[in-house]
Amino acid sequence: MDLVQIYQCFCDQTRLRILHLLTQTPLCVCHFQAVLREPQVKVSKHLAYLRARGLVETKRRGNWIIYSLPSKRSAKLGTNLKCLQDCAPSDPVFARDLQRLAQLQSKCCPPLVAGVGGPGSSATPLTSRRKSSEQLKTQ
Repeated sequence: MDLVQIYQCFCDQTRLRILHLLTQTPLCVCHFQAVLREPQVKVSKHLAYLRARGLVETKRRGNWIIYSLPSKRSAKLGTNLKCLQDCAPSDPVFARDLQRLAQLQSKCCPPLVAGVGGPGSSATPLTSRRKSSEQLKTQ
C-alpha cells in the first residue's frame, strides 16, 4: 500500500471517523449512520472509497455487509492507524463517536465484537448496549 494512497484516505474527516470506529469493531452501514449521523449515501460513498483503496474489507452476514479493517495490513497502514488511535481521544468529535458507538443498539443487525468473527469463529453481537439508533439520533 502506497503512503500517498493512505494519506488521501486520511484527508477527509468522515473517512477518518469511519476508520477510527473500525479500530474498535467491525460495523455495517446502519451503525455508521447512527454514530456519525450522516445519510446512508454519504457513508456508503466513503466506505466504497476506502474499500477501493484497500483500507477496509467486507464480509457478508445475512442481509448485511460488515466492514472491517484489513486483516493483513501493511506496516505503513498499521502505523498510521495507531497514530489515529493515539490522537483521536483529544478531539471531541472522535470522543463523541466512541460514546455513541458504546451506546449503540441497532435494530438492523448485530455488529461484530472487535477481535471476533474471523475465519472459523462466530461473531458475538454487541447486545448489551442501552440506547437504540433512533434514541441516538435525538441526542
